[in-house]
Amino acid sequence: MSIEQTNTVPELDFNTPAQRRLRQARMLKDKLAASGIAIGGISVILAVVMIFFYLLYEVAPLFRSASIEPWGGQQEVSYAVPGQGRTLYLAVEEQAEIGFRATDSGNMVFFDSTSGRILKEEQLPLPAGVDISSFALLSEASQTFALGLSDGSVKVIKHNYKATYPNGKRVLNPELVYPLGEAALPLANGPIEHLTLNQDSDAWSLIALSQGQLTELTLSMNENFLTGEVEIEQSSRTLPTIGVKPTKLLMSPDQRWLMASLPQGKVAVMALGNDPEVTQLVEVSKAEITSFELLLGGSSLIIGDAKGQLSQWFFVRDETNQFQLTHIRSFEHGDSPVSNLTTEQRRKGIITLDADGTLNLYSSTANRNALSEPLFESAADAIALAPRADALLVQHGDRLSFWHVDNEHPEISWSAYWEKVWYEGYAEPEYTWQSSASNNDFEPKYSLMPLAFGTLKAAFYAMLLATPLAICGAIYTAYFMVPAMRRKVKPFIELMEALPTVILGFLAGLWLAPFMEANLAGIFVCLLVIPIAIVLFGFTWNNMPNKIRFLLPDGWDAALLIPVVIIATWIGLALAGPVEHALFGGHMPTWLSNEVGIPYDQRNAMVVGIAMGFAVIPTIFSITEDAIFAVPKHLSYGSLALGATAWQTLTRVVLPTASPGIFSALMIGMGRAVGETMIVLMATGNTPIMDINIFEGMRTLAANIAVEMPESEVGSTHYRTLFLAAFVLFLFTFVVNTLAEAIRQHLRKKYGSL
Repeated sequence: MSIEQTNTVPELDFNTPAQRRLRQARMLKDKLAASGIAIGGISVILAVVMIFFYLLYEVAPLFRSASIEPWGGQQEVSYAVPGQGRTLYLAVEEQAEIGFRATDSGNMVFFDSTSGRILKEEQLPLPAGVDISSFALLSEASQTFALGLSDGSVKVIKHNYKATYPNGKRVLNPELVYPLGEAALPLANGPIEHLTLNQDSDAWSLIALSQGQLTELTLSMNENFLTGEVEIEQSSRTLPTIGVKPTKLLMSPDQRWLMASLPQGKVAVMALGNDPEVTQLVEVSKAEITSFELLLGGSSLIIGDAKGQLSQWFFVRDETNQFQLTHIRSFEHGDSPVSNLTTEQRRKGIITLDADGTLNLYSSTANRNALSEPLFESAADAIALAPRADALLVQHGDRLSFWHVDNEHPEISWSAYWEKVWYEGYAEPEYTWQSSASNNDFEPKYSLMPLAFGTLKAAFYAMLLATPLAICGAIYTAYFMVPAMRRKVKPFIELMEALPTVILGFLAGLWLAPFMEANLAGIFVCLLVIPIAIVLFGFTWNNMPNKIRFLLPDGWDAALLIPVVIIATWIGLALAGPVEHALFGGHMPTWLSNEVGIPYDQRNAMVVGIAMGFAVIPTIFSITEDAIFAVPKHLSYGSLALGATAWQTLTRVVLPTASPGIFSALMIGMGRAVGETMIVLMATGNTPIMDINIFEGMRTLAANIAVEMPESEVGSTHYRTLFLAAFVLFLFTFVVNTLAEAIRQHLRKKYGSL
């Protein structure tokens, strides 16, 4: 064999058919991977954008302005006023198909609301020489009114509508019902000038002003269980005079207060008890009162005056624990006098027609003018709003016009969501969430502040527990722990993340909360004993003889802390009893409530902080540990080689380099805590209160959505408000994550050159 043959290097051919096929396959895989990653990333972005716009789509109707147009939307629906006489009362039934008109001549007319065609007409059988001298409405929702007669008697009438279905077609049959009998009830000795009435269960009360004298008639309906007959017990009494002739009388639904509008913008309040007396004389306006009505539920008084001022008043306890008629809010209004005013039957809404013919729609809770629309050139004679608040009947001169009203969500506004609101029955303005109640005249309270506060409170206490434990644990595991032990500890902690949060919430609510209440002093003793025990053990172990210390392999020292923590916990709980008896009277929660004035709720923020912190720790730990472990070893080796200690290397080299990852871990943990649902749902009292107290509960945005969304009516204000809560949660997460990414990029740029 020649020398040339032995030194020949074999040539490598990278252009063989096999190599070309390999490169083509590799390029195809790279393109497919790149395309898949791009499609996945774009899909995630599109999904987030679609969620954003869907939430916005559901929320947008909340802030849409109200509108009014002729019924049918084409041309004005107008017709001659049916019946004879001056209108005392105008109403529209539930489906807005039938209108009702009561006149001063006793003419009761039911008519088609769109055409004015008379469907049914009745003439009240009044005695000869007796006229209708006054009118009083019990409430818009009750459809019940009273007519005061010139002979001092009263008739109570209700317009009612029965639905029948002949041949499968719905037909409404209007009728007049007499709740207290068809015969007039004697009430006064002369013509009734002003009249008011109210009903509380089976008890009726009627108050009339006649010849300067106030007289009250009380009726109690008692049904005989054996015969079914209804017996009416009557009693009457004379009330104290007000001193000034009133222009209108109103009575509260509980028959506790009589309110009278007086000349010169004043209102007199009389307490109707065993000893009736005038308790207040309030100046409510600088001008004459032109409108004087009770809002839905009868708790609030709505007053309009000749200068165009519109205000709301209700009773509030003062410093002496006495009820005082208090000014709550004024509504934005023009200068034209309020000539007509009516209220909604199912919401706290107010509808006015001014002397210049301008229609205004208000919501008392939201303090919002939803619509201001000129309908006529002068004042109207009467207005009536349908029970569903979607139809408006207006008498203007000798014509009736019928309008369609679109005002779906008047009870909300920016101030109702994010500012304090003075609700009926409250002593002062407050942040309150209460979306439902058992009565029909309930005032919904949609303040999002308690929910946002509860969300941040739960996340704060969870992060307060999780952050130091997770980060310190990750630092020790990634930097100081031996690899053999790290391979056991890290998967075990990450496995904690697989535990369903519903299980954590279940354990927190049914076991941890009662345990903490029974051992509250022991918890705080343990918080002192465990750190002291760890420090003492560390000091003792560090000063042990080398032959004892070297019995344990290097890096396994942390395993010795497990029995130390267990023993310290046992000692802390054992010391709790004597400490609690010596310092807290035997029961720390009771001592906190009675002596310190700090309320204690069994399911509180402390329970949530521990349970939710337990759920957040694995997330923060895993990302932080990976970030620290991923710091290039040559950086730490170089630092150690230059004489730095392990601790100096950690604080000045490793942690700054890993800071972007650590910050990302904190933000992801924060997002997890903010969006957590089941733990806060099961481990708190779900009370939407604003209290930083760690021993009080809270309600978060996510938990509130989970609790109330199944019960909300689709398309209702409550339903859309829950979507607004989700939108707020989405924006909060988006803003926090965007800010976190900006800070993370800044940290990466700052420490990336190490």
